[in-house]
Amino acid sequence: MSTFRTVPGLFPPPAYSHSVVVEAGERLVFTAGGVPLDADGQLVGPGDRVRQAEQVLANLREQLRQAGADLEHVVNTTVYVVADQPSDLTTVWDVVTASGLSAGPHSSTLLGISMLGYPGQLVEITAVAAIPA
Repeated sequence: MSTFRTVPGLFPPPAYSHSVVVEAGERLVFTAGGVPLDADGQLVGPGDRVRQAEQVLANLREQLRQAGADLEHVVNTTVYVVADQPSDLTTVWDVVTASGLSAGPHSSTLLGISMLGYPGQLVEITAVAAIPA
């Protein structure tokens, strides 16, 4: 069983938890970075962070499905956004939160960065899921 924790005395996080405790007996799934490529390896949504975030989440769902999990099992994410402005981060975070990612507020880090691995790539998400025994 995973327990999502918000620490008293720390700033209350908006829509995520400070930590997640995973009890023994659960199966953990660590995903590689979800990228906005289609099945043919083509970039989806050039120049469009929202469309890229949607594709990344669709790919993440498939990664998790292959492991017997879904977004509701995700306990931790790192969201990378090529961004110059905080609003660029907010745009992607809105897509992430609207996706139904995690049944509870998972622990997450949202980062604005200068570049990612594929030309034109603006969004990437890594995730850890815990599947109950």
